[in-house]
Amino acid sequence: MGMSSSRQNHPFQTDDPRLAPIHAKVRARERLDADDALALYRTADILAVGWMANHVRERMHGDKTYFNVNRHINPTNVCVAACRLCAFGRKKDAPGAYTMALDEVFETAASGYSEAVTEFHIVGGLHPDLPFQYFLDLCSGLKQRFPQVHLKAFTMVEVAYLSKRAKLSIRETLEQLKASGVDSLPGGGAEIFADRVRHIICDHKIDGDQWLDTARLAHQIGLKSNATMLYGHVENDNDRVDHLLKLRALQDETGGFQTFIPLAFHPDNTPLQHLSKTTGMLDIKQIAVSRLVLDNFPHIKSYWQMMTAKIAQISLRFGADDMDGTVIEEKIYHDAGATTPQGMRREELERLIRAAGREPIERDTLYRPVTRTETSVTVAV
Repeated sequence: MGMSSSRQNHPFQTDDPRLAPIHAKVRARERLDADDALALYRTADILAVGWMANHVRERMHGDKTYFNVNRHINPTNVCVAACRLCAFGRKKDAPGAYTMALDEVFETAASGYSEAVTEFHIVGGLHPDLPFQYFLDLCSGLKQRFPQVHLKAFTMVEVAYLSKRAKLSIRETLEQLKASGVDSLPGGGAEIFADRVRHIICDHKIDGDQWLDTARLAHQIGLKSNATMLYGHVENDNDRVDHLLKLRALQDETGGFQTFIPLAFHPDNTPLQHLSKTTGMLDIKQIAVSRLVLDNFPHIKSYWQMMTAKIAQISLRFGADDMDGTVIEEKIYHDAGATTPQGMRREELERLIRAAGREPIERDTLYRPVTRTETSVTVAV
């Protein structure tokens, strides 16, 4: 399907008067403000919101839709925090608690390696006893064994915790991680920045400002990162808007964020399991609002592991330009009751993307296109 066909045949239409001035801003490439963002959350006209988000998405990326071949490694699920949003963490003597020896981490990495992985995505719990050196050795050991694989390792929450354990400043902690092989940081742990919400869902985690400060320092020393937002629990529209605007302000300052990833809350097996699951309407709207508000973020990812492959596919017409990866063994969402398959083969991801009328582009972590033949992988630099 040609790019022009999708853009010219559908004039913008809405019966919600709040959206017309937002549409004018979007067409004129003007930045949306907090009131605009609230109106987008509050309207029921998902098609009008989607039209605007798709307009921006195609202006930025045309029909390209990115995915990567990555392997998730969760070295430990032992965690001191006991966040009520989480089904993954365990106290260290609890049933089901595990911590991998370094050799196990390297074996896990190697076992998923047949598909020419370009990224290891490494996150875990806040372990009370593991020394900082364990994490440095983990990274340098992976780098020695898989020098061409990008290490996307440790959330801002983990970095802040490690700095406390190691009695180092956050900047020094990040510098040591970088020196041991960390190439970029994932976006987890942001949840919702608003204090009121954090006290309910993740009381023992760093606060929103500390998350943002840690990301700022990472960007200052040359590490790119992602950013997330957990939605669909106890937050309200104002909390969501506040979160997006804080990320946008930091991106204005550092330019270090690559991708924004909205994460739908999965209540199963968590202390918040009385909450209902997100609706498809909210999942799609969250992608679209993110694309419209975060005008300085290059990419919006629709994480199929938790949105389901079907919603993720539709989201490619509602602002998303990235489908995440072939994720081998994702534990955190599956502990929370996600029923999506653990890994998706490259062919299946490509089929979903093409069926949405988009062009699949395999990428590395820094969004450079990856070219494959039967025997080799080349990254365009």
